[in-house]
Amino acid sequence: MTPADLPTHLPHFIGGESVDSVSGATFDVLDPVSNRPYATAAAGDREDVARAVRAARTAFTDGPWPTMPGRARARILFAAADAVEAREDRLAELESFDTGLPITQARGQAKRAAENFRFFADLIVARGDDAYSVPGSQLNYVVRRPVGVAGLITPWNTPFMLESWKLAPALASGCPVVLKPAEFTPLSASLWPGIMADAGLPSGVFNLVNGIGEDAGAALVGHPDVPLISFTGETTTGKVIMREAAENLKGLSMELGGKSPVVVFADCDLEAALDSTLFGVFSLNGERCTAGSRILVERAIYEEFCERYAERARRIVVGDPADPATEVGALVHPEHYERVLAYVETGKGEGRLLAGGGRPEQLREGNYLAPTVFADVKPDARIFQEEIFGPVVAITPFDTETEAIDLANAVRYGLAGYVWTDNLKRGHRVAGAIEAGMVWLNSHNIRDLRTPFGGVKNSGVGHEGGHRSIDFYTDEHIVHVALGDVHTPRFGANPDGASR
Repeated sequence: MTPADLPTHLPHFIGGESVDSVSGATFDVLDPVSNRPYATAAAGDREDVARAVRAARTAFTDGPWPTMPGRARARILFAAADAVEAREDRLAELESFDTGLPITQARGQAKRAAENFRFFADLIVARGDDAYSVPGSQLNYVVRRPVGVAGLITPWNTPFMLESWKLAPALASGCPVVLKPAEFTPLSASLWPGIMADAGLPSGVFNLVNGIGEDAGAALVGHPDVPLISFTGETTTGKVIMREAAENLKGLSMELGGKSPVVVFADCDLEAALDSTLFGVFSLNGERCTAGSRILVERAIYEEFCERYAERARRIVVGDPADPATEVGALVHPEHYERVLAYVETGKGEGRLLAGGGRPEQLREGNYLAPTVFADVKPDARIFQEEIFGPVVAITPFDTETEAIDLANAVRYGLAGYVWTDNLKRGHRVAGAIEAGMVWLNSHNIRDLRTPFGGVKNSGVGHEGGHRSIDFYTDEHIVHVALGDVHTPRFGANPDGASR
């Protein structure tokens, strides 16, 4: 279903105005159900990024935002949260249409985005500065100052919520921003200018440049007046950004790919583990960085688990993202769809296909894939090692706790991990041994905004979340104050001390 009043063109937003590219270039935006263009977007390049950075830099050097008291910035962030929630239905409609996410899963994005703004509004007010006293001698205090223009490059899965995850702490910290949304899914980002206007954000503090990563994204990373980049996306792109950012010694926070393990022990609550592992890889169409896409199951329950898991997977409702009954919608873009299908074909030679494996018969067009389950997958298989980012899961047996840990750590990624067991001593041991930035024990990935979010190995550089986000967008400024007489050696004070 096509949303009412759907825009047919998506411009940039620079210095408080909607503008097209200097070159006039555009690119087509497709909807994943028909794979037909529904709009054009301004295709940003170096000139457009330069305009946006100039606007943001002017807001930083001449505008009120960086020096505004935290409480005043917080009021605007709270107003932005209210403006986001006021658009909840429209956002869900646009997000589902543009990304292929089921409408029931898209509906939660506005609340999560609003909560990001409220959380960081609270945090910037509550955060205190450090002070260190040397009695009778010196007082040293630390204040935090915004770094400058923040470059934000966001992915195409749950784009609006993930944009808010970067916008909220950057703005709370006093940084003007240039946002480069993913080219596959720029539609919901078009809501941000209205949200920021409703909130009363000063002109130039928020800027948006649409475009292809190799053009607009690369220009943002390479711009010398952008001192830090926050990027969420695939690991290969992250490596390119890291090389380019090194030229100007930019600060980097990068949340990259994942191939997260779920370790299921025989003593676990099997019903809860089945619910969680199915939701963990098939919700959001499997297009989620923290998806538990490798399920490692203790051999004593392996066959039962595989049978019940596959039976449930075969009953998952695949269909129109706008239908409230749909549980898995359409993958985001035909290029990505073909990539996922290629992995499915590879998997047919690497594991035992228990469910899915192709397009549902009733869905003749669109980027639809039935939830696909492979069992008996060896650790050297590509579908075990490589991020697929779709509704595809690999199940592998293990015999011992040590083997489970070795299998969990046998990939180059380390974003998330999950452990299911009723033996909490073992649960803590295994959770502590998994090489991942985040591990959930007897749970799927429920987020606490106070905690760090990020990965290790090829899953990222740095962590954001809570105070760590504020740390990233601010510089520490230390002032040392003498409280008494300072006894300094008096170089050159001796009149007889000629050079020798």
